[in-house]
Amino acid sequence: MTNTSPLYERILSLYKTYYSLKTGKESLLTLISESEVAEQVYNSNAIENSTLSLEETEKILLQIDLDRYVTERELFEAKNLARVIEYIEKNAQNKQLDLEMILFLHKMLIFNIREEIAGRFRQSGEYVRVGTHIAPAPEKVEGLLAQMLTQYRSSIDENIIQRIAKLHLNFEHIHPFVDGNGRIGRIIINYILIKEGFVPVNIKFIDRKTYYEAFREFDETGKTEKMENIVALALTNSYHKRVAYLEGKHIVKLSDYAKTQKTSYSNLLNKAKRQTIPAFLEKGVWKIGVEG
Repeated sequence: MTNTSPLYERILSLYKTYYSLKTGKESLLTLISESEVAEQVYNSNAIENSTLSLEETEKILLQIDLDRYVTERELFEAKNLARVIEYIEKNAQNKQLDLEMILFLHKMLIFNIREEIAGRFRQSGEYVRVGTHIAPAPEKVEGLLAQMLTQYRSSIDENIIQRIAKLHLNFEHIHPFVDGNGRIGRIIINYILIKEGFVPVNIKFIDRKTYYEAFREFDETGKTEKMENIVALALTNSYHKRVAYLEGKHIVKLSDYAKTQKTSYSNLLNKAKRQTIPAFLEKGVWKIGVEG
């Protein structure tokens, strides 16, 4: 993705539209952010093989009893990740992302789950494997992370999507923690986006196959295009949703919109997935804003 790619140009256009509309509507944006927490928690945990559904995740965050038994770990995974998401929403713009902050976020995430590893990087003898990839030795972790952050800050010739994709791929390649790497990695994506003045994204569980393919591409070839596309589409989706609400549009299901427009739903769905129409995915349902 170059600085002038069509998708990146669309993001910049949406970015400008969003900022032109948001003044005086901060309370609406707060409601949108709050409504997205459960969805972000569900998707990020599901990518890591959590068995919780979106509905169950919502109930846990609202402190409503579930209809089935779930492990204490899954309960804390949901509650802790929600706490981290809410923390960065309020603090990322004002605090630098550094090694100390990454450790702080990890401690919050792993609290009451595995206290002995919470808030610390892998130590001597703690090796981890992801698929066929064996992460670098523990002794190299801090140096590699510092190098990763320096590379991000110095890559001023690249756009925000390229820089985030590269950082995320490098972070997961390093896999600095014994547990929680994937969730912290996705938290870091949003930390940077918020810090840089963009809106947060939600990498969806339904896109897990493509997401894993992006890591495989990077490990095998060093290329970042697949991850760039994932982040760019997710960011476009977030802007489409917010702009639709800020413009006061009537939010309808894409399937219903297809009927009123007497057009093919499958055709609209393909365009939505490519984000060439202003549709967005909300709680697993494709929607679009319409006038009226």
